[in-house]
Amino acid sequence: MLRGLSRASLAEVEERFNAVAGSADLGSLADELFAVADLFDREHGLRRNLSDPARPAAQKAQAVRVLLEGKVSGAALETVIAAVSAKWARSGDLADVLERLGVIAAAAEAEAASRLDDVEDELFRFGRIVASDLELYRTLTAPGVPAQAKQELLGSLLAGKVAPTTLRLISQLVVHPRGRSLDRGLEEFGYLVAAQRQRLVAVVRSAVELSEEQKRRLATWLRTSYGRDVHLNVEVDPRVLGGFSVHIGDDLIDTTIAGRIEEVRRRLAG
Repeated sequence: MLRGLSRASLAEVEERFNAVAGSADLGSLADELFAVADLFDREHGLRRNLSDPARPAAQKAQAVRVLLEGKVSGAALETVIAAVSAKWARSGDLADVLERLGVIAAAAEAEAASRLDDVEDELFRFGRIVASDLELYRTLTAPGVPAQAKQELLGSLLAGKVAPTTLRLISQLVVHPRGRSLDRGLEEFGYLVAAQRQRLVAVVRSAVELSEEQKRRLATWLRTSYGRDVHLNVEVDPRVLGGFSVHIGDDLIDTTIAGRIEEVRRRLAG
């Protein structure tokens, strides 16, 4: 999570990104920003030099032009220049911000294709699939499995079955985890995708599948409560024993029988 100085710098870089991304090929822009973020992750010395607040911004911008001009699009180049010209609380924030903007570019592409809802749902469902298949999880997260093999596995599983943006985002997380667990990365990307429409994400657990009318009423109630649109990721979990629970950020709304039993246990233990 970005804090203090880095949060203020992010706003500056996002402003420049928004100015140049409008006419760009958003899918390609996402790939380019991911690639530069991964480059900065690998080349620690380069990242430290380009995030050093003591170095003049113009000098760092020139270094980026020499490094990337002709190799990435103009929009990607301008975004990276804005990023290295800003000041960051820690050097790792530079790569974090470029990856974050890559996710935003990918989400904007999905929105333009009217597939943003699909991407949100598919990221969530893929997380549930991986969580329930230990062998698949181990293969996708094992450091010893070559990146090419992971890409091919994802292609065989997902190509043509999910939105191109979904495959792009999952591939980034699997091939370049950047110190995150896969489930944490899927959660982070899911929130960034939802933010494309300024929406909150609610994880709903219910003993039975909710009807479309129940989902609509729940979404309306949450929108009224939080003052923002809420995207529902619904998971059927028989362990809840009836009712449902809703997680939104740090908030938990628990109407399940299992939750009430646990609350009684906590009170008795206290």
